[in-house]
Amino acid sequence: MDVDLTAAYDRCRELHRRHGRTYYLATRLLPAWKRRHVHALYGFTRYADEIVDRTEDLPPAERAARLDDWSARFLAGLAGAPVDDPLLPAVLHTIAVFDLDRADFASFLRSMAMDLTVTAYPTYDDLLDYMEGSAAVIGTMMLPILGSSDPAAAREPARQLGLAFQLTNFIRDVAEDLARGRMYLPDEDLAKFDVTREDLFAAAARGRATPRIRDLVEYEVSRAQTHYAAAAPGVTMLTPASQACMRTAYVLYGGILDEVAAQDYDVFTRRALVPRRRRMAVAGRALLTPAGTPVVVPGPTLPPAGR
Repeated sequence: MDVDLTAAYDRCRELHRRHGRTYYLATRLLPAWKRRHVHALYGFTRYADEIVDRTEDLPPAERAARLDDWSARFLAGLAGAPVDDPLLPAVLHTIAVFDLDRADFASFLRSMAMDLTVTAYPTYDDLLDYMEGSAAVIGTMMLPILGSSDPAAAREPARQLGLAFQLTNFIRDVAEDLARGRMYLPDEDLAKFDVTREDLFAAAARGRATPRIRDLVEYEVSRAQTHYAAAAPGVTMLTPASQACMRTAYVLYGGILDEVAAQDYDVFTRRALVPRRRRMAVAGRALLTPAGTPVVVPGPTLPPAGR
């Protein structure tokens, strides 16, 4: 690889190491030649997310212009134009090596643009439309890199794992998203448990959830579990060399749901995190687990309607 391409991969790896600790740890279990490509995809998604989330002091039009400019440079690079960017060369190289579906990247950028204007989702179907680009396509981008004995059969579980991970983040980060003026839990779910946006702001200010908010969060945890269950068969469809990585990611992201349950579904008392000692233990066990061993769906057994 030339120097610029090596630097671009290094930049992506550093973004991954700094911002995606859980997934970065899991990626360390991949063969070395695959890791840089996973870092490239993470770097692409993280950089776009930072344009959206880390420029909130700028006017909306300027934030949109920055995302449009970066998206245009990416699309020009896909078309073969020279790219002057610290990380896009790595992304473009990874896309070329694995012939990744360009439509997945367009879908992702569409969802990032939605974050500039959409602050709430009336129904879960509306949220799924957003997560199609922000989460499900991440699974299908990753699948060719991880490898599978049956890519067609593994496609839907890969999509479901992306949805499971993202919904887990939304559950954990309710307070953080509120501070950014966004709510990813659907309005229809809030109404189901007689929770208002004002109730959530009050809980964030108080640092403690009400019983109705805990009921709502438990319901969302049960919904995330259905995505983990749908994703579970896909882990054993991966090539053996990739299974330890995704087994670790599956267990650790699912472990966030365990932490949420352990604090009685109160996501306002503290941010639910899997302790470092447990993260290392999970990675170690994954390395020792024979390929083909099924994964266990995370979280407690819950009734479909929540509490």
